[in-house]
Parts: sequence; structure tokens; C-alpha cells
Amino acid sequence: MISEEQVRASLARYVELVGAGDIDGILALYAEDATVEDPVGKPPYVGIEAISRFYREGLGRLDATARLDGSIRATRNCGAVPFCVDLDWGGSLRTIEVIDVMEFDAEGRIRSMKAYWGESNMIAREQP
Repeated sequence: MISEEQVRASLARYVELVGAGDIDGILALYAEDATVEDPVGKPPYVGIEAISRFYREGLGRLDATARLDGSIRATRNCGAVPFCVDLDWGGSLRTIEVIDVMEFDAEGRIRSMKAYWGESNMIAREQP
């Protein structure tokens, strides 16, 4: 079992890595048999190979940044992190408001990630 502090640190690190576009760093946080459901309601990606494809074909092709959008909530082995992803979505600048809920294994690796967001969480941004 991992502590609340370890959960908080892992979730903060995850947002930092998403913001940096560091796919290898993100993947290192996951257990080999993890699942990712992003957004919730889509069929989950199961196992590190499928999760790798998900991040490389999504985040890896975008010029995106991420930032915390509230405090991280944590208990032993589980946590939730509200954050925003700023990106160019098909030629339109958008901010996606996301809450990721993650469960961790005994070694502190993510075993389950569920991303809560929908169309109403994609907000148009002004061109700079």
C-alpha cells in the first residue's frame, strides 16, 4: 500500500509530464497490466502496449501543455487530480478541463486511470 503523499506526488508528476509531452515519462508511471479509460465511457486501453499507443497517437501528436486546476485529492492507493490541457484542436485553440482518477498498485505504479471530461469541458480560447 502506498501513502497519500506518494499518491499526491505521482499525480502531480503525471500532470507535469503531460504538460512536457514526455510520453516515456508518463508510461514509466504505469504498471504493465494497467488500464486507461479516456474519456470515461470509451473502451479501456488494457496493458502498457495499448496505453503507449494511446499516448503516442494522441498527446504525442499535439502541441499541448497541462496545469493543475485545483488541489489533488488522495487516499491510500487512489487519487483524483483536476487539471487543464491547453492545445490546438484541429486549428482551434482549446482548453480541456479534466479530472483523472487513478488507482495505484503496491509498488506505486498506476493500475487504473479514468479521465472524466466531455464536449462541455472543451472550451474555446482566443488566439494570442
